Amino acid sequence: MFGLDASLTVLLLFCLLAAVVFEFINGFHDTANAVATVIYTNSLKPWFAVVWSGIWNAIGVFAGGIAVAMGITNLLPNEVLLDTNIYHNIALIAALLITAIFWNFGTWYLGIPSSSSHTLIGSILGVGIAYSLIGPDDKVSYVNWSKAGDIGMSLLLSPLLGFSLAILLMYILRQSIKSRLIFKEPNTNAPPPFWIRLILLLTCTGVSFSHGSNDGQKGVGLVMLILIAIVPASFTVDMSKSPADISQDIVVMHTILNKIDSAELSKEERFELVKAKSFLVDFEGLIAKHATFETLTREQKFEIRKDLVLLGKATKKLLESKNSSISANSKEKLKQAASNVKSITEYAPGWVVLMISLSLGLGTLVGWKRIVTTIGEKIGKQHLTYAQGASAELVAASTIGFSTWLGLPVSTTHVLSSGIAGSMVASKGIKNLQTKTIKTIALAWILTLPVSITLSGLLFLLFRAIL
Repeated sequence: MFGLDASLTVLLLFCLLAAVVFEFINGFHDTANAVATVIYTNSLKPWFAVVWSGIWNAIGVFAGGIAVAMGITNLLPNEVLLDTNIYHNIALIAALLITAIFWNFGTWYLGIPSSSSHTLIGSILGVGIAYSLIGPDDKVSYVNWSKAGDIGMSLLLSPLLGFSLAILLMYILRQSIKSRLIFKEPNTNAPPPFWIRLILLLTCTGVSFSHGSNDGQKGVGLVMLILIAIVPASFTVDMSKSPADISQDIVVMHTILNKIDSAELSKEERFELVKAKSFLVDFEGLIAKHATFETLTREQKFEIRKDLVLLGKATKKLLESKNSSISANSKEKLKQAASNVKSITEYAPGWVVLMISLSLGLGTLVGWKRIVTTIGEKIGKQHLTYAQGASAELVAASTIGFSTWLGLPVSTTHVLSSGIAGSMVASKGIKNLQTKTIKTIALAWILTLPVSITLSGLLFLLFRAIL
């Protein structure tokens, strides 16, 4: 398989299976985020709500693109992913997978809404930090701290945004809707009026779809980490494309970069312009005389990936410059050309997306009751009302969808939980929250990153010593 011997093939299949298990657990861990409100308001029968959520989670994976997936992949620099000793790479992948599965399953078993995003990212950071302790070059950063900072800020701010927006939305609803029905606790047995059921069905669909488009991409990114680390010759670059596909984009980039007047730029921006031109020339030289990427050596593919990552960073900073006098049209052309060129390394095969889509979708069909109970009954002191359920889910779907558009991973669990907490506060103030549950969720939120970082780092050092 992919030119590996029997033992490496078994290890690759084990890692891929572990990634599928992680995404499956992610599915039933986070299903409650979408279905809790429709179940607790009697808008949908539990079995129908779960199946419906599973379908839209799967659809979301396909529709979400790969921006978030590439954000996950790029957390670890090339020097870590493309270690010449393939067993070191397997130790890295196994450590982060085992950590992510262990924490996700453990919090689900205890019925604690915990973040799969925090767990996965913490596990990746842990192996990167551990690698830096034994890395051969002390001048190399073995964690992409810039990307980690962006992701960390996204994970930190999104729950606060969910809490605040839910309060604001509840206020708007109270001011604009005369009927008090939506602010009352649901009848124990009877379903709500049709228009309320329709709204809650739409918000459930929105959360399910946005969860798939964001969390599904994390699974895609995880699988790509596995493939790049274990079979780099086959997955470092997209073999379905050829140098001819991007030849015109390279010409466009050369033309526009040469138009930029370095005298107009700041000292730092001039340095980025020099780097961009240098990486582009180096990349062009690597693919010269090659009709396909398959004829490149493993080392050349490594260099291409490295050049394109650095070229992308330099180009991004130049596009953000306010000193350059090139036209908006030229900037847009440069942005599009750079995106086309980066697609050589920023991609995911269709079978990977399908595998993760099915894993996430099927995962939603089981195990949802534990977290649903916490979401629906234990965050607030009152039963979840129609307005609270709709507000929390609308805020969650919007926040997650916007984050996916920005290419940033967020925690569906934290956004929705904080949205429900915000809706409870909007109804009867802070006293309407169950302090014990909030403390438990907050503790899990605080502990997830340090625990996953520490555990994955220690496991990586252990596995690396063994393999």
